[in-house]
Amino acid sequence: MNRSLLRKLESLDRLHTDTKQLWGKMSAQHMIEHLILAARTSNGKLSIGCFNPPEKWPTLKRFLMSSRQLPKGFINPLIGEELMPLEYENLEEAKIILKKEVEDYYKYFEEHPDASLVNPTFGELNKNEWDVFHEKHFTHHFGQFGINQ
Repeated sequence: MNRSLLRKLESLDRLHTDTKQLWGKMSAQHMIEHLILAARTSNGKLSIGCFNPPEKWPTLKRFLMSSRQLPKGFINPLIGEELMPLEYENLEEAKIILKKEVEDYYKYFEEHPDASLVNPTFGELNKNEWDVFHEKHFTHHFGQFGINQ
């Protein structure tokens, strides 16, 4: 199984508490904790529904599967404009949790290869669509902190 997301996580070695964002207001730890929630929605641990109605999902999926990047400055309606409170003690702990959640993502789809899980923005996604989402989402946020490979 292609585990490119785990290779992408190697970039986290360049992310530190004092790493400044290039846009947005998330701190490095806020960004990692945001990605933890995204991973949990894709590994069967967290179900929060989709804020877009099902009739919009085909159009949204066409965008997702295109070569277009995620837009900077997107305000996720489930999060809002304010930062969520930090859950973990520090950035290093959050990085460890993120790696575990990504590993659990791969395990989930090894055990449930035909599963579809709901993404909060794009609706119901299969494994291939989740792979594309995570690639775009992680690239977007790693770019926010200048740590893309």
